[in-house]
Amino acid sequence: MELDQFLHHLNEGESVEAGSAEHQMMLQLSQEALKLTMALNNTYHTPEEIRVIIAQLTAKPVDETFNLFPPFYTDCGKNLHIGKNVFINSGCRFQDQGGITIGDGTLIGHQVVLATLNHELNPQTRGTIHPLPISIGKNVWIGANATVLPGVRIGDGAIIAAGAVVSKDVEENTIVGGVPAKVMKTIEVE
Repeated sequence: MELDQFLHHLNEGESVEAGSAEHQMMLQLSQEALKLTMALNNTYHTPEEIRVIIAQLTAKPVDETFNLFPPFYTDCGKNLHIGKNVFINSGCRFQDQGGITIGDGTLIGHQVVLATLNHELNPQTRGTIHPLPISIGKNVWIGANATVLPGVRIGDGAIIAAGAVVSKDVEENTIVGGVPAKVMKTIEVE
């Protein structure tokens, strides 16, 4: 299976059945991602070197304004889309098979988890995986230890409080927090 076919399958929201060609591709890509993140996380790299590794991981150019503090973990990388002036702090875990888009100017705190996959509820077919994308707008701030679940869209200028578990869309210029995350405040923008 070719990478483009695999990503198209996931981006169409098609399930991945255990043992299928898509599942085998998922396993292959996870091994490549593990190799690259191991190289990233186990020795010092300059910001420029980090951008080169992330470009290899995503198979896309990475803007020179992108910054990341390792360690960083992902089990795919190929369905991760990063804007300009994005900062990702240390210890983040991105499960991007379902697609993660990070808008320009976004700040992502320590230990943030972005998860785009759910397993089948039926225990007999629990190996089946259901992808849903995460879309993060421009100038979003995600606080430390927050978790964003599959299918969530975060609007421009929003803030996700530290420790929040975000299971529903977040409107632009809104602060959410808690478990599950709820609206705490609207940001007044002039």
